[in-house]
Amino acid sequence: MTPTARTLRLLVEYDGTDFHGWQRQAGQRTVQGCIEEAFAKMVNHPVTVRGSGRTDAGVHADGQVASVLLESRIPAAAFQRGLNTYLPEDIAILDVADVADDFDARRSARGKVYRYQIWNHVVRSPQHARRTWHHRAALDTDAMRRAAAVFLGQHDFRGFRAADCDRLNTTRIMRRFDVHRQGAFVTLEVEGTAFLKNMVRILVGTVVAVGLGKMNEADIRAILASGDRTAAGVTAPANGLTLVRVIY
Repeated sequence: MTPTARTLRLLVEYDGTDFHGWQRQAGQRTVQGCIEEAFAKMVNHPVTVRGSGRTDAGVHADGQVASVLLESRIPAAAFQRGLNTYLPEDIAILDVADVADDFDARRSARGKVYRYQIWNHVVRSPQHARRTWHHRAALDTDAMRRAAAVFLGQHDFRGFRAADCDRLNTTRIMRRFDVHRQGAFVTLEVEGTAFLKNMVRILVGTVVAVGLGKMNEADIRAILASGDRTAAGVTAPANGLTLVRVIY
C-alpha cells in the first residue's frame, strides 16, 4: 500500500551553544539541518523541516515547534524514538504528533514566549556560562520592571531590531514582559504575537541599560516614537536567550 501524505508536528528542545542557529546553511552545523538528516535516515529520502521561526546562533529552545510534510506509515511515536536515536545529544524531540494538513509551524503560530537569563554577580559562574549573560554591575530590577512595562501593548518596534531585518511590517503586540530576581539570577520573560530579528535581545539590552541607570522610561518612549535603533541598548548576547513556548 502506498503511504499517504501526512503532516507531523514536532516539539524540539536544544542547547544552541554549538549550533550556527536554526536555519539550514551549507557547511554549518544547524538545528534544522541535523533534524532533516535524522529524518532522511528514517525515510530514505530528503525531508524539509519547517520551524516556527529562526533562532540565532547560540540561542536555545525549550519548546521550538516544527512541522514536516511527508509520506510514511511510520507511527508518530516511532518517529520520536528514531529521530532521538540519530540526533546529537544537544537536540531532543520531546513529542511527535500527526496534525491537520493545514498546520504550518510558522504560519499557524499566534505568539511566542522567550526567556532571557542574566547572571548578576561580581564573579562569573562556569556552571551557568552557556545559558546566561554575565553582568558584574548590580542591576536595579525594580527600574527594569518599570521600563519593561513601557513596551506592553501594540507598538512599532523598528527601533528594536537588527540593521539587516527585512520585515516590512514592524508593528507587534507585546502581551507580557516580566522581570524578576532570584539570588544572582535576573530573568526577563516576554510574550508577544511575533518578534523581529534580534528584537528580544535588543529589548533586554535596553532594559539592562535602565537597570544600570544609563537610560530611563522616557528614553524608551522616545525610541518607540522615533524608531532610532542607535538610541536603544546593546544587543544582549545570544547565549542568555531561550525560546520557551510557541502559542497556537
